[in-house]
Amino acid sequence: MEPYSFEKFIFGILVWVALLTSPCISSAPCNFPAIFNFGDSNSDTGAISAVFSPAPPPNGETYFQAPAGRFSDGRLIIDFIADSLGLPLLNAYLDAVGSNFSHGANFATAGSTIRPQNTTRSQSGASPISLDFQSAEFSSFRTRSQIFRKKGGVFAELLPKEEYFSSALYTFDIGQNDLVYGYKLNFTTEQVKAYVPDVLDQYSKVIKDVYALGGRAFWIHNTGPAGCLPYVLELFPILAAQVDKHGCSAPVNEVAQFFNQRLKELVGQLRKELPLAAITYVDVYTLKYTLITKAKELGFEHPFVACCGHGGKYNFNNSRRCGAKITVGGKEILIANSCKNPSVRVSWDGIHFTEAANHWIFQQIINGSFSDPPVPLNRACNKLDIN
Repeated sequence: MEPYSFEKFIFGILVWVALLTSPCISSAPCNFPAIFNFGDSNSDTGAISAVFSPAPPPNGETYFQAPAGRFSDGRLIIDFIADSLGLPLLNAYLDAVGSNFSHGANFATAGSTIRPQNTTRSQSGASPISLDFQSAEFSSFRTRSQIFRKKGGVFAELLPKEEYFSSALYTFDIGQNDLVYGYKLNFTTEQVKAYVPDVLDQYSKVIKDVYALGGRAFWIHNTGPAGCLPYVLELFPILAAQVDKHGCSAPVNEVAQFFNQRLKELVGQLRKELPLAAITYVDVYTLKYTLITKAKELGFEHPFVACCGHGGKYNFNNSRRCGAKITVGGKEILIANSCKNPSVRVSWDGIHFTEAANHWIFQQIINGSFSDPPVPLNRACNKLDIN
């Protein structure tokens, strides 16, 4: 390892002083009373399980000791966000049984896209609950929650206060499926890039709609390096043949980076159009790519192999995903089980991350180091002049 020079020490001190005197650090903590989340399976805490098919065992085994609506062995980034803000883990809006929405709701649904898809879920895997649908759910929830809350009793206990909607944190983590589904339709990389502006136009509309309903603090994740995911490398052999030096599909990641650059530009435009909004753009792409490509250095192993799966180079079989069973002699046998130690693995099921990986990513974003502006999570309500 290169020695830590005096020049580096001085540089570190200067950076620390700059951070201490920046508005990002000196602004007051936000004390968010609630979180409203929008997204896909990266932040779905039970919607797809409630509506279509439950996430089967061994999902949830590490933290919940049972399936908990999440496609992971444990908690997701959104769970760590809620916990760090002193809030309960978010219940899925579509999961009515036993849910408590007093401190927010989760509208994210596995398989969701920003732009509505012209295919059925059985055809492409895309959820019919696209981002515009999630926005409509939020609008309905905002209105109806207050109607029922006035009835008192259990409704007052399980639904958010009116003032929470203007002081809540609004989190977004979506876009990956819009890009990957293009490849499922045999689009070229250039063809996928060509529809990105339309995707982002619809993203912009939803954020404006939420703003019109009182949303003010927005925490927006860019999309991750899908070209590094086992399921992409397994399902698209042509794309998997075009890899970078680390083994990730270069064309797929090129599309993700193209999307992210345009998303960052959109965030800049929205800051001008929504004067009361505090909008934070969070670069999870860089973190996920770093974790995957430097896994060994960071204490992880086999980043391109699913912990929970069945066979093949990547331990991923699309017809026998994590939790798949077969019947032998009238008895069900689990054939897509988890690995011995998920805590040192990056990929949980070839598509989603392990709890350990999600936690590592969360630890990097909480202080604002990968955000624009570089504002810590608990100060993301403060509108800063970054022009």
